[in-house]
Amino acid sequence: MSDKSLLDQWRDTAYDRELTKNQLETFWSKYFTIEKGIYEELLKDPDTEVKGTVKELAEKYNQDVLTMVGFLDGINDSLKIANPIETMTEDTVVSLAFDKERLYKNMVDAKADWLYELPQWDEIFDENTKKRLYREQKQSGTIRKDKKIGRNDPCPCGSGKKYKKCCGRNA
Repeated sequence: MSDKSLLDQWRDTAYDRELTKNQLETFWSKYFTIEKGIYEELLKDPDTEVKGTVKELAEKYNQDVLTMVGFLDGINDSLKIANPIETMTEDTVVSLAFDKERLYKNMVDAKADWLYELPQWDEIFDENTKKRLYREQKQSGTIRKDKKIGRNDPCPCGSGKKYKKCCGRNA
């Protein structure tokens, strides 16, 4: 057995610098198909908490333990209570109780259209809610800068003076 944590073993496999671009694309394509299948199952009954050891969940979804660790790593930010992914072993009990809105937004953030466009979402959210969540997530990454105050503009404090003669004097 390796001294590395399961998460480190997963990351070594998933981000192996020795693999060619084609090998990595094949690996991730296979993983995304597996991930999609697990999400399809979870989203069929989103209010039921799926819980068990890492090994039990891997068996439930017909996956090897490391693939399940990769899935747990991906969903962890969307869970109601995060799992101890850094230190988990095969026998660590984990939960897949997710926050529906957070999961949807995280899928949008990851640009995982194969996940946030799953038909199971139609049973969870109506079209307007999905659009709102999508828009909220896209806007959360947008940085908006306030209009810069010019030297000769009226001071925003409301004094009636020019900015340079009022609050801009100290800037």
